[in-house]
Amino acid sequence: MSNLYIHYPFCKQACHYCNFHFSTSKDGRNDMFKLIKNELHLRSKELINPIESIYFGGGSPSLISTKNISDFIDLIKNKFEVKKNIEVTLEVNPDDVDEEYLKKIKDSGVNRLSIGIQSFFEKDLIIMNRAHNVRQAHKSLESVSKFFQNFSIDLIYGMPYSSLTNWKNNLEIALSYNPPHISAYALTVEEKTVLYHKVKEKKIDLLDDDDVKQQYEILINTLELKGYINYEFSNFAKKNHFSINNQNYWIGKPYLGLGPSAHSYDGKFLRSWNISNNHNYAKSIMSGVLDLKIEKLSTKDLYNEYLMTALRTHEGVSLAHVKKTFGKRYTMYLEDQVKRHFKYRNLFWDGDFLKVTKKAKFLTDGIAADLFLV
Repeated sequence: MSNLYIHYPFCKQACHYCNFHFSTSKDGRNDMFKLIKNELHLRSKELINPIESIYFGGGSPSLISTKNISDFIDLIKNKFEVKKNIEVTLEVNPDDVDEEYLKKIKDSGVNRLSIGIQSFFEKDLIIMNRAHNVRQAHKSLESVSKFFQNFSIDLIYGMPYSSLTNWKNNLEIALSYNPPHISAYALTVEEKTVLYHKVKEKKIDLLDDDDVKQQYEILINTLELKGYINYEFSNFAKKNHFSINNQNYWIGKPYLGLGPSAHSYDGKFLRSWNISNNHNYAKSIMSGVLDLKIEKLSTKDLYNEYLMTALRTHEGVSLAHVKKTFGKRYTMYLEDQVKRHFKYRNLFWDGDFLKVTKKAKFLTDGIAADLFLV
């Protein structure tokens, strides 16, 4: 089985924290989806049937016409074998959503939405330079809940000048819409972003790490009490509402990424990614010669990636999987490396599975890196 990701690289305006590949230009928007379709034809043999999920990301894929989305989903269903209950997710911005649009999107075959709310506080949206306002955030969720049973709310914690009370209110408001899924990410400062330069020039002060950690702990405790399962570090869902796209990424299933900058993985040892330039991407697709960067992962790379991804999930790292896939040397190394983390109660064995303790969850990526074979 495989998963299909479509990267639509256009936005109305630049969010100040975002370092994904995107353009605010209107040039090429109408042609981009034709190019993505052509790339699909060029790479169709890379898809492993049946397809489990289709994910429209970006950028701002809610700028794609509903006809283009409908035609693309029909193309996939007609040309490839798809799983009976295939998950089709579309990322949407609150300012792009109205009831007419949502009806057309649902009719097109989209059955799951990921809504980029980020915050219910105007000051946060201004700092992020989001295109929507708080009123639009509420209106979009009111409309979405009428048309979709399966949707996710995206939130960002650790915002500059935010308080624990602000963050609790954000969660309470989000929960009032009863979303089956919530994704919450810590604000990160990436180079080559407006936020990076504002922090560097001391125009914005970031929260202390301890404050960000407290917000994450509030997130975990609040959603746990409401019956959400923290199935991956940043993702929380009610039973039977885990994102297939997200979950398959973290367990290492193959996926094909289409569009400028999109990444792909064959599920074994090859990773590739498209050029992050719209013009050069268009030239390569029109010439029929893909401009791809390809990386062959070593056994050590695969082992380290498995630790990083599996430790972030609620299932944890399987010792049996390490033994079967990587052999005795890696198994002994892992068992030796975890000892000091047991001492500090950062990790524990749950049968065959190595998991992060609740108190150490915020440190998951650092713990995983410490277990790497270097």
